[in-house]
Amino acid sequence: MYDVITIGTATRDVFLKSELFKAVKDSHFDKKSGFPTGEAECFPLGAKLEVEKPVFTVGGGATNAAVAFARFHFNTATVIRIGNDVEGEGIVDELKKEEIKTFDIRDSKEGTGYSTILLDTHGERTVLVYRGASGNFKEDEISFDAFKGDVLYIVPGTIPFNLVEKVIDESIKRGCRFIAINPSKYYVEAGAEKLKNILSKSLVVILNREEASTLTGVNFDDEKGIFRAFDALHKGIVVMTDGFRGVFVSDGERIYKAGVFKEKHRIDRTGAGDAFGSGFVAAMMSNGFEINEKNVSYAIRYASANATSVVEYIGSQSGILTREQFEGDDRWSALTINVSSL
Repeated sequence: MYDVITIGTATRDVFLKSELFKAVKDSHFDKKSGFPTGEAECFPLGAKLEVEKPVFTVGGGATNAAVAFARFHFNTATVIRIGNDVEGEGIVDELKKEEIKTFDIRDSKEGTGYSTILLDTHGERTVLVYRGASGNFKEDEISFDAFKGDVLYIVPGTIPFNLVEKVIDESIKRGCRFIAINPSKYYVEAGAEKLKNILSKSLVVILNREEASTLTGVNFDDEKGIFRAFDALHKGIVVMTDGFRGVFVSDGERIYKAGVFKEKHRIDRTGAGDAFGSGFVAAMMSNGFEINEKNVSYAIRYASANATSVVEYIGSQSGILTREQFEGDDRWSALTINVSSL
């Protein structure tokens, strides 16, 4: 029996950094022309650009979360889908170093998911993604006997909805007590009605503010309204991250609002969301998922520290904190958390 099992995406990532990658704002950059943020990462067309030494890492929501749980000293397993290739073997080898049990499904046709991340000198990035084998889960290739864990952490990517429901039900049959899910864009855009069965069985739901607004149909600025809408879908904890502004958390009775720890420097934002979500769940696990103000505040503090540490390194896993690093460093000892009634 594992303490926690993660399921979702796994990728091999390469980071390319150059001072010649420039973030550019222009009035012509708009949603219609393919630039929804109004900015672009630019470099000269046809040029040969010098980059720093490439950094190869492991990424993907399921593996990022698994590393966070393992470093908090939980017996961890992950269910991922990879290609039958060198990149897939590299992912398995890296997870073994973290003492994570890997239940890997091999695809002989599609290659392992692969991302190329172009980093500028301010930590902003553009990600070029080949999803490959990572999201093509099929029911007949999953061994449900692997799902013997106290906690199931789902980072679904494009896994079919009915398959995620089956994984949840089969996990509960085998003794799983707590479900946590970090819905992907694919899931959020499907709408609340489509996700209602999944959310109703989940204790913790983690998503960013824009996703929460989209899923509930409640105005972006109405935090209480978003959380109250979630109450009709889900009884438990909703974690709503808000970028550099921090996080809002609802436990169904209270709303917790917190900022972020100050970064020493920002190298790369990749994986910060995964670090926050899995860090929050890991900290709640350490207190038996007992929902009270003290435990939720502790979980917010560890999650925030984890996300801050991750952006100070290249890659989504290098900066993930161990429990000892978190609890033994005064840097992470205090974070202002305001609590109010829902």
